Amino acid sequence: MKDNTFRVSPDQLQDLLYKLFVKYKFTDEKARLLASVFTESTLVGVNSHGINRVPLFIEYVEKGVIRIDAEAEKLESFGSMERWDGNLGPGIINAAKCTNRAIELARLHGMGLVALRNTNHWMRGGTYGRQAAEAGCISILFTNTQANMPPWGGKDSRIGNNPLVVSIPGEQEHIVLDMAISQFAFGKINDYKLRGELLPFPGGWDEKNELSNDPEKILIKERGLPIGYWKGSALSMILDMLATVLSAGHSTYIISSKGFETGISQVYLCIYPEVFNDKELQQRLLNEIINYTHEVEPMHPGDKTYYPGERSSQVRARNLKEGIPVDRSIWQKINILSSQ
Repeated sequence: MKDNTFRVSPDQLQDLLYKLFVKYKFTDEKARLLASVFTESTLVGVNSHGINRVPLFIEYVEKGVIRIDAEAEKLESFGSMERWDGNLGPGIINAAKCTNRAIELARLHGMGLVALRNTNHWMRGGTYGRQAAEAGCISILFTNTQANMPPWGGKDSRIGNNPLVVSIPGEQEHIVLDMAISQFAFGKINDYKLRGELLPFPGGWDEKNELSNDPEKILIKERGLPIGYWKGSALSMILDMLATVLSAGHSTYIISSKGFETGISQVYLCIYPEVFNDKELQQRLLNEIINYTHEVEPMHPGDKTYYPGERSSQVRARNLKEGIPVDRSIWQKINILSSQ
């Protein structure tokens, strides 16, 4: 199979994306933030929510689904908890703003929660987990989505793959769990489709209601497989309930009735662990857990175990040195969009 990828530097990618976003009338500040987040996601190897997602993002801008001049604003305050409205602005801009606010509340109260409604896709959720960790905060972040998985035992999609992010500040590297509640995020399934590859494990159902590892067959109806089967199905529903109730926003049911995935609900919870005044103990306990799992004998010679976010850090270091692999067809699309 012919490899359709080539490598670019982070600066090349960021410059191209900045030019594109300025062309679409984003302010200089917003264009730089968008370009930075899309580039960083691609740099750590999550092309599905980095460069590969840019053409769809621009399509949403062109159709008015994403309002370029709008951003999140506070509606209600309840001490350490707040409700915000995203006003259908860019999900990245809203997410960065609400993460910062949750950090501020956590530093003030020990814990801070921002529940956001009427926003758009935040792209790679781990971006905001790392943002919180860089500020010295633990974070628990999640979002609902349109329906793209059947509830366990059902035939049609009624629940979302509702990404969940948990981050913990680390001494050397931060711990960042970033996972969809589907076995594979749909952006990742599209990645395999672009490369003409099968998924390494079943990722959803085909038209015959059989589990499949063929991305083309899964994407026909977008019926993903929940992690842990019935357990993942239940977790998806719980996250949808929490995001919807806390933000007083739209549920997966309402989001799925629209022509586009928009108006979603999200929760940003940050904890400031320095209030405990035992930073050295916290780090020792983290290292204890990491070392205990690192030292396990692998099932297969040469394999290794990782803590959440460790492989992303390794990919980032490699891509900084060698360049970022990008799909030629996606690169060409973005060049055309930025020069039209």
